[in-house]
Amino acid sequence: MAEAPTDHTGSGYRVLARKYRPKDFSDLIGQEALVRTLTNAFTTGRIAQGYMLTGVRGIGKTTTARLIARALNYPGGPTVDMPEMTPGCEAILESRHIDVIEMDAASNTGVDNMREIIDSVRYAPVQARYKVYIIDEVHMLSKSAFNALLKTLEEPPPHVKFIFATTEIRKVPVTILSRCQRFDLKRMDASLLMQHYGKIAKLENAETDEEALRMIARAAEGSVRDGLSLLDQAIAYGDGHVKSADVMNMLGLMDRGQVIGLFDAVMAGDASRLLADVARQYEAGADPETILTDLADFVHWVTRLKLVPDSALKDAARTEDEKTRGADFAKRLGMAHLTRAWQMLLKGISETAGSNQPMQAAEMVLIRLAHAANLPSGEDLAKLAKDAQPTPARPEAQIHRISNGDRGPAPERGNLAMAPSLVQNVPPPPPTTPQAFKSFAEIIGLATERRDIKLKTDLETFVRPIAVSDGKVELALVEGANPAIANELSRKLEAWTNRRWMVMVSKTGGAAPVAQVRKDAKDSAFRAAREHPDVQAILKKFPGAEILNVRDLNANKIETPSHNMEDTDEESR
Repeated sequence: MAEAPTDHTGSGYRVLARKYRPKDFSDLIGQEALVRTLTNAFTTGRIAQGYMLTGVRGIGKTTTARLIARALNYPGGPTVDMPEMTPGCEAILESRHIDVIEMDAASNTGVDNMREIIDSVRYAPVQARYKVYIIDEVHMLSKSAFNALLKTLEEPPPHVKFIFATTEIRKVPVTILSRCQRFDLKRMDASLLMQHYGKIAKLENAETDEEALRMIARAAEGSVRDGLSLLDQAIAYGDGHVKSADVMNMLGLMDRGQVIGLFDAVMAGDASRLLADVARQYEAGADPETILTDLADFVHWVTRLKLVPDSALKDAARTEDEKTRGADFAKRLGMAHLTRAWQMLLKGISETAGSNQPMQAAEMVLIRLAHAANLPSGEDLAKLAKDAQPTPARPEAQIHRISNGDRGPAPERGNLAMAPSLVQNVPPPPPTTPQAFKSFAEIIGLATERRDIKLKTDLETFVRPIAVSDGKVELALVEGANPAIANELSRKLEAWTNRRWMVMVSKTGGAAPVAQVRKDAKDSAFRAAREHPDVQAILKKFPGAEILNVRDLNANKIETPSHNMEDTDEESR
């Protein structure tokens, strides 16, 4: 990585992400597990035919693939110890070696592209020990292309190796993954990125401050390349000086101290102060969506400090002010307030992003949040409600009167709040359950009372009632019914009546199911209504009219032999 500074005035300038690409495995930061695995594999000769590299954008997948190709073809190798930069090594790292073929799967997705590889693997390498195929973004290959590659990938010639790279590992077929050694490149830690960017800034003779590097590392989100692009831009922005104020303006970020001040105003419910803070940040160039995003980030930080303070305080990407004041907020704020703020900010960020007036949308989100900050949590509300209920002077006597049906004297004005507390202290009377049934309709009525809808429906639809007596129920089941209905009915009746019931199932006999009786009664009532002279006159007078419901004006329902038919949902018109 110790490359001499380039001439910035010349035409051969290379961006930092390309200029400081690792040349060997010692320059590959944060991937110790991969380096150790390859070291042991090359030492013992256990070299796989294919490697799968996966990770977020800019983590170094293509660079790592070239390093593996260089290690496979290093003179005297394969080895991860490559002290000398040979012409072949330079050609591999610069993607111009004749035996190391790089292909972008995003623009070569078809089966014909795979056939070209399959046809070429039979030929031995021209210069190197292995012919290496590096396929980037391999998940973009079509299904037929993957299938064409399977056999060759599983049993390639001894001189061929495959290296795949992808950001979408779940889109790669399992049949491909099972034929490769998989390496998940880790997302870079912010403290590691800060150190890396600091070293590169010194090599570029650029002056930096810690806060500026922290902002860049945080904005990189674990991607080495993204951070180097931002560092490159910051050096150009500050003319060789990378300062936190310049990085803040360049990225449209809020100062962390002002984020904390805004959080304090929001949680204090001070709407006027928070509106002034937001207006000041907006005038300084901060994006409204970024303001809410930074505030949500601080809410998450305070929540972590509340739950896991020891591990959270080790985060190098956080400033001392964030750690000190964040810990203070974590002690004073409850989890209900923090989670509510997080949910409201997430919703508010999407609202602001989709609004034609983002500043106004962001202000309204913060105003809602400020008013909600003063609301008590659910636990506080329950406690307040419990504390607001006075204790009766003599609860035993009052409960006795109520339990015996005596309502007692009328409560005085101002003492109405005592009634709920008395009711809460009196256990509800058990529902009156008949110990014996006179008809099968009463059993269905009990299932309805107990709100056992499934059993009620089964009894009405699949059961042909025969006889009901004291402790016994005899029935038959319609064809195709679940035979477990009888056992379930026996078990439920015993639980509901506190006595044992014998449910006997007969293969034949029994009346029609209640649902069928109800349907037949309804059809009969409709037929009778249609044949009525008055109804026929109405239908003739109003063509297109329909009979939607028939109702007995005397009983308000239609009686059936075994069950009262409920009113239908239809009405006459």
